[in-house]
Amino acid sequence: MSVNLIFKIAAVGILVSVLCQVLKHSGREEHAFLTSLAGLLLVLYWLVPYIYELFQTIQKLFSL
Repeated sequence: MSVNLIFKIAAVGILVSVLCQVLKHSGREEHAFLTSLAGLLLVLYWLVPYIYELFQTIQKLFSL
C-alpha cells in the first residue's frame, strides 16, 4: 500500500465532510447522505484490491 493511497483517502474524507456540512446547513440532508455514501463507495473501490491481496496471502499462509 502506497502513501499516495492514504493521502487520496484523506482528501476524499475532507472533501466529503465539507460537502456534507454545507448540504446539511442548506437543508438538503438527503443529498448529504448520498454524498457520504458516494465517498464511502469510492474509498472501498480503491481498497478492494488490497483486501483481496490480503485474503490471498492469508489463504496461502494457512495452506502450507
